[in-house]
Amino acid sequence: MAEHVCKNCRFIIQQGTVCPICGSTQLTSKWNGQVLVLNVEKSELAKKLGIKVNGVFAISIKE
Repeated sequence: MAEHVCKNCRFIIQQGTVCPICGSTQLTSKWNGQVLVLNVEKSELAKKLGIKVNGVFAISIKE
């Protein structure tokens, strides 16, 4: 099964049709790169990307 990414928060979703982070149903399979955030409070990259919770996120969405 292909992974999908939430268009709203860029969280990578393994299964389902609703983002568990923000509740959005706007998903896409067209994305590039991924970043694993383990400590959102200390991550400069998470701050730059606007990530607010720990998890795996797409770096960019192609659509």
